[in-house]
Amino acid sequence: MSIFRLQPLWATPIFVRKNTMLTNEIMYQALVDKDVSYEGSFIAAVKTTGIFCRPTCTARKPKPANVEFFKTTKDAILHGYRPCKVCNPLDKMGETPHYVREILSALSLNPSQKFKDWDLIQRGIEPSKIRRWFLKNHGITFQSYQRMFRINSAFKKIQDGHSITSVAFDSGYESLSGFNDSFKSIFGVAPTLSKNKRIINITRLETPLGPMFACAVEEGICLLEFTDCRMLETEFKTLARLLNATIVQGENVHFDLLQTELNAYFEGRLKHFSVPLCMPGTDFQKAAWKELQNIPYAGTRSYKQQSIALEKPEAVRAIAGANGMNRISILVPCHRVIGTNGDLTGYGGGIWRKQWLLDLENKNR
Repeated sequence: MSIFRLQPLWATPIFVRKNTMLTNEIMYQALVDKDVSYEGSFIAAVKTTGIFCRPTCTARKPKPANVEFFKTTKDAILHGYRPCKVCNPLDKMGETPHYVREILSALSLNPSQKFKDWDLIQRGIEPSKIRRWFLKNHGITFQSYQRMFRINSAFKKIQDGHSITSVAFDSGYESLSGFNDSFKSIFGVAPTLSKNKRIINITRLETPLGPMFACAVEEGICLLEFTDCRMLETEFKTLARLLNATIVQGENVHFDLLQTELNAYFEGRLKHFSVPLCMPGTDFQKAAWKELQNIPYAGTRSYKQQSIALEKPEAVRAIAGANGMNRISILVPCHRVIGTNGDLTGYGGGIWRKQWLLDLENKNR
């Protein structure tokens, strides 16, 4: 599992959306609504309890008169407030807990290993706690995650020519029929018919802007999206259909380079990505996505300018549609496309993230 080791959130500059003045009324309403689009814009401190929270905290909301707002967690601490234990505002948004990282590391080293409730308790981990984390962040149970990770490893061994029987027992299955059933439930075919089957590996990355899902095939990275992207489920289904593949938790050779380059990008040290990409789509979409990669670091273009660059000046709306179908955030920088009047336009990861990325690039240009 890829983990970014970056500066703490309180040391990161706060960026607010363009042309928006954050009044106390706006921030309080965002706090009540638990509006994720305001993450990174302010910190709410409760006078009666002495704690400070993220905008998205799920704890009971105080009265407006009992709240004061700060730009950073550091400001709140300097005013005598302590961090909330519900939303953990000092952690990076969506950060993987250390006990989950340890388990994922162990699974990566030995995919056939099985962690049962007793094994977790022996490690000082409450089983229900880890179950909740996997359901929230992966949409599946911890046991399902382990099974998918194990089957993915088995799939690759079969593709490399290993016998199905040896792979089944090496993967920790006690019977060949049990292995066949698990394999078929995930890939839709029996192991003997899987030679022509394709898989898309998926992993979860952490960034200063929150967790992201990355997908990859042999050719390169085919998806990079924030886990709260509203179109994520549709993108998964479209990607699986276009590549005629099944999306499965597991490692991929391209994930290490992706982690290294994203880390450098967020630290302001990298301006051009070299990790290979795989972008299935129509010829028009591919041309639009390629042109996005031609927008220079810290630069911006309007949809009109993009259409002219593609020698299709009348296809502004189609260009906007193609940009919206881009499944590889940051690496294919659709965040650099803005409105003709200079205002920020729609972004799947949220306008606040778009502003954050543009400010990061301007700062390090």
